[in-house]
Amino acid sequence: MNRNGEEEVAEKRRRRRREGVQVCLRGGCLAASATAIAVMLMATEKGVADIYGLPLPLNSSWSFSPSYQYVVGACTVTILYSLLHLCLGIYRLLTGSPITPSRSQAWLCFIFDQLFSYLIMSAGSAGIGVTNLNKTGIKHTPLPDFCKTLSYFCNHVALSLLLVLLSFIFLASSSLFNVLVLSTL
Repeated sequence: MNRNGEEEVAEKRRRRRREGVQVCLRGGCLAASATAIAVMLMATEKGVADIYGLPLPLNSSWSFSPSYQYVVGACTVTILYSLLHLCLGIYRLLTGSPITPSRSQAWLCFIFDQLFSYLIMSAGSAGIGVTNLNKTGIKHTPLPDFCKTLSYFCNHVALSLLLVLLSFIFLASSSLFNVLVLSTL
């Protein structure tokens, strides 16, 4: 085999390896977002809090908070986006065609990865604010922190938000990877 043929084979291997990383990042984002939704949807609990000696029944669910609804909505849209890209990437890997065949498609992937990264990060930030309020209570009122009474709910929400942030990391990494692809096209 001549030198030019070896370089061509090596370049093809590098390209396939990069495309495999792209597919893995999409799969990781899909898995993290789907798990975040599943955990959030299981976040419901009933309990009784004691405020000044009076029992106060508490009922908490993710659907009671607009911030948690935003998290579920953002994760749902991110799952659909990641699933579309994952299916397309696997199809192109199996057929041998490049995942990102043109510069304009690489730019589109970069822009949409950025868009969904910011969407999922803003949803996670909104959810973290409400979760922090649930854990610390409201300082200027006699309302206690609800997480002492509703620990199952708070733990599920916290785990879901951690997975949302992991999904953001996968999307941001995919966006960075698209920059690397753009630099080689």
